[in-house]
Amino acid sequence: MPTLQTSLAFFSVAALLALAPGPDNLFVLMQSATGGRRAGFAVVAGLMLGVMVHTLAVALGLAAVFAASAAAFTVLKLLGAAYLLYLAWGAWRAPPALVAEGEAAPAKTQSWPRLMARGVVMNLTNPKVVLFFLALLPQFVQPGRGPVALQMLWFGLLFIAAATLVFGAVVLAADALRGRLARSARAQRGLNRAAALVFVALAARLALAER
Repeated sequence: MPTLQTSLAFFSVAALLALAPGPDNLFVLMQSATGGRRAGFAVVAGLMLGVMVHTLAVALGLAAVFAASAAAFTVLKLLGAAYLLYLAWGAWRAPPALVAEGEAAPAKTQSWPRLMARGVVMNLTNPKVVLFFLALLPQFVQPGRGPVALQMLWFGLLFIAAATLVFGAVVLAADALRGRLARSARAQRGLNRAAALVFVALAARLALAER
């Protein structure tokens, strides 16, 4: 297995990458701000499940096959963009849910599996994530420290741990913001519209992405 120093270096890189503004943490932010911490943590769980799938793909060599196919890249990014537009439409049409003074802000009633699936789809339909892991993980593999596939799986788990810590903090911060806005219909509509615009921007970015 990789040395402790290499593992710590990778964990630090993963945490910094999770902190950098990008589709995943923006997605977590908007879902948490509109649906509460339950929705946020469900989405985070889905995103991390997607990360594990990408890690397995890299470890098994499937990602290299995908990276060589322009058609697969195009199809996947268009599917991802279409899904983001679907989320944007839902956020734009979402009605405000007001609460009385002193009550807790209600969370949206979507089930945990559905919210988790939303995170999985968001992650797996972004071909850039496949290429990112294909470029990142091999850089930390140490020849002679064990099977390459097992080392990549280890780094994938470290990435999940680092990203979960960062995204968890985002969830809690966004949920606190949602609680303060829960008593204003105008603020809720503005937040829903902002979420819709973020999803549209992410969809456009993904649709225009090149390998």
